[in-house]
Amino acid sequence: MTVDEINQFLHKEFPQHIGVVTEMGRNSAVMRLNVDDAHLRPGGTVSGPTMMALADICLYVAILGQIGPVALAVTTNLNINFLRKPEPARAIIAEARLLKLGKRLAVGEISICSEGDDEPVAHVTATYSIPPR
Repeated sequence: MTVDEINQFLHKEFPQHIGVVTEMGRNSAVMRLNVDDAHLRPGGTVSGPTMMALADICLYVAILGQIGPVALAVTTNLNINFLRKPEPARAIIAEARLLKLGKRLAVGEISICSEGDDEPVAHVTATYSIPPR
């Protein structure tokens, strides 16, 4: 799937998603989220649930880029390590990479950074269940 195709698919099938797909590659995807007040928690940092949601959807996008538009692929596990405080005035960028893509399970990792900074603010690993075709 192309960047345009996946963004259209997300708007149609998953309208509550956050972020915009900016890149697709073999076994990878990149998404960007413009941070606003709705994404901040007390203390002026990007909330954990916001980063988790962006990581989750970014891996979903990387998977769909390889298997096509399978709306019912679902998260079965997600683990996140918050490494440092993201910059609240900058977008956050999630980069997902598939580690394993099987018939029934996909495993990947996601790195989240503040835009313009290569140091990750969070590292995520996740597993998706892929429905039978």
